[in-house]
Amino acid sequence: MKYYQIDIETTEAGIEAIVAKLMAAGIENTVVADPKDVAELMEKKESYAWDYVDDEVAARMEEAPVVTVYAYEEAERIAAEEAVATLKEEAAAGIFGNGVDLGPLEPVVTEHDDSEWQDKWKEYFKPFRVSRHIIIKPSWEEVEAGPQDSVLEIDPGMAFGTGTHETTSMCIEMMEDYQKVGDRVLDAGCGSGILSIAAAFLGAGQVLGVDIDHDAVGVARENIRLNHVEDVASADYGDVTEGIDYQADLVVANLMAELLCLVTPGIYRHLEPGGTYISSGILLEKEEMVATAIREAGFDLCEIRRKGEWCCIAARKPEGAQA
Repeated sequence: MKYYQIDIETTEAGIEAIVAKLMAAGIENTVVADPKDVAELMEKKESYAWDYVDDEVAARMEEAPVVTVYAYEEAERIAAEEAVATLKEEAAAGIFGNGVDLGPLEPVVTEHDDSEWQDKWKEYFKPFRVSRHIIIKPSWEEVEAGPQDSVLEIDPGMAFGTGTHETTSMCIEMMEDYQKVGDRVLDAGCGSGILSIAAAFLGAGQVLGVDIDHDAVGVARENIRLNHVEDVASADYGDVTEGIDYQADLVVANLMAELLCLVTPGIYRHLEPGGTYISSGILLEKEEMVATAIREAGFDLCEIRRKGEWCCIAARKPEGAQA
């Protein structure tokens, strides 16, 4: 489908005027990129549960505000340009006050075909070895595997993970070392289902992947079918802190640090005594915070592995602990 992207550079004072003028013309498909919002968030960054801010995002604080319109019809494109032209005339006539600067107000129109970028990301997703015995590949690629290798085929769909990130690879490496044949495995926050499928390949007796995102569950189910492990693995909508009736020998959770701290007590309840808890998605600077939360929940730490700026923690529920 073809569509028009109309970018209108403005000033802080012009954002509201442009949006109001567009709405008066019946155009509501607008997106505002305001560097001031980024600056305000950076000032309050300690209040938010993010692990990092992309350098590119920080650089945008220096740019001018831009209002963008996405028009799927020629008539809507014309209406947007006419509305901005009228606004520019009004600004020049001093309607908004003497010396008020609304910016250049020159619409920059680019025409796109969403088929051009819809599958563009596939060019960068190639087969790769994620651990000693597991290779991950997209369904549209071929790969040569050794006799002891398992090939995990993945279609990430709505970008729920391809397994290339250090946090995912460390989880699978830990699973190879700690998971036993026949284990019941719980994948907390299963995303695209990579860890659930890996658990099945490593000999799990039963695997349950849960996620609070319905789209992720759909993608995980499809990938489980794609890898022919549906007799062992399944994916369901759910929250590990409540409403899940499942006792596991091993729980793996690749989530952001703050979320791990929140769900770890619930994960403890889902583990059998002597069971293993593998957690990842943890920046090195938040390693001690998560490790403390894991200890306070009643786990004994086994080891911490680090890769790049991330770490992965393996812990064990004591043998004599209550379920």
